[in-house]
Order: sequence, then C-alpha cells, then structure tokens
Amino acid sequence: MLAAFAVMAGGICLAGCASTSPPVDASLVASAPRNEPVRNEPVEQVVQPETAIAGESASYAATKDAGFTVPAIKPGQVDPAFLRKSVAYSTKEPPGTIIVDTAKHYLYYVEAGGRATRYGIGVGRAGFAWSGEATIKSKQEWPDWYPPKEMIERRPDLKKQLAELQSGPGVHGGPSNPLGARAMYLWQGDRDTLFRIHGTNEPWTIGKSQSSGCIRMINQDAMDLYQKTAIGTRVVVLPTSVARR
Repeated sequence: MLAAFAVMAGGICLAGCASTSPPVDASLVASAPRNEPVRNEPVEQVVQPETAIAGESASYAATKDAGFTVPAIKPGQVDPAFLRKSVAYSTKEPPGTIIVDTAKHYLYYVEAGGRATRYGIGVGRAGFAWSGEATIKSKQEWPDWYPPKEMIERRPDLKKQLAELQSGPGVHGGPSNPLGARAMYLWQGDRDTLFRIHGTNEPWTIGKSQSSGCIRMINQDAMDLYQKTAIGTRVVVLPTSVARR
C-alpha cells in the first residue's frame, strides 16, 4: 500500500493544478504519520564534469505542439543549475521511478546503470509542502485547469478567466493555462491526491518554492518527462528532512 502524502496546512493544490473531474474534497486525501521513515534515501553522486543533455539549446528552443507554440527559454530566464541534465544517481528505486527532491528543487527520472535525468522544478511554498508516494494514473497534453473552489474563494478575480468546461468552471488548455503543455496526475489507489506534475507558463519560478504544492517544470522538460513516463509510474516525493542530507 502506498504511503499517504503528508499534507501541510490542508495542502490542496490551490494554484496551477487541475483535475479531469471536479475538485475532490480535501478530506479524501489521507495523511501519513509525520515520523514514518522513508525506505530509501537516494543520493546524487558528484561526478565531474556533469553531462548536459545533448543539444541543450535545441532542447529549450521554441516548438510547435498540437497547434500551440511552446516559447523558447530565454538566456537568464532560468538558472542554468536547473536545466535538464544526465547525472550519476544512486538509489534502490528501479529504473522508471520518479523521485522528487523538494528541498533541492530537482526531479529525477531513474535510469539504468546508476544514472538519472535530472530536471529543475518549482515546488510548494511554506505551508504547502508535502511528501510521500503516489502513482501516475493519468496524463494529459495541454490539460484544462479547474481551480479548486478554495482558490476561487480566495481569488475572486479569477472568475473572469474561467469558462464553463465539461467538468465545471475552468480554463481551456493552451499557452496561458497554468498547467502548461503537459500534466501527470498523482493518485493513491482510487483517490485523487489533487497534486500534479505539470508544465508552467512561468518558467522563472523553476528552482523556487512558490506553488501551492504541485510540481512545476519547464514546458520542454514536462514534455520530455511525459513521453518517458507510463501510466502506473511510481512517484516518490522525499520529505525535506531526508532530501537535505
């Protein structure tokens, strides 16, 4: 059985996250004991020099996708430390697992031979941090965004951006959508955690803690991870106490 997320301050993803159905009540998200140990403590190995993904500039160029344009990442827009890289990474988790190190703002896609693709991410701000395990139950290209009712109550100005979509008030998928070009939906069993791994139309937030719990990626990186990731992929989000070691 998957360990439940440790949700801080009712950490519903209140910004930048979506559901393919109306928002799930936060009471459905089970909590895990805060002192529950994490079974594995993966460590990125320091290897000099680190190998950048081939064709880094091409990886972040503007591209056409499903009728939309994904803007290029401009120089200085994202700290180079958070661009996609292939790194040596020691973990007991099998290849294909996604490991999220929220403290360091990195997501690792575990590969064979002690390697991983490392992506820079944006994570939840103080009060919205979470950790635990989940499974990717669904994926969407250019997903619609359904802001939770709690967010609309706090941000009534959002109402003017919303349209009546299939599953309720939301924003159509596209370049202006907070979920960006791709979204992967995290579930525990038959329960939607309300947390997502997704792209962003605010790439300058990568490497920072500014979201309401979801994991933001550069759109080009979200697209890269999306095509590697199968339905059923296991996601491990390390607690800060472990991630900082």
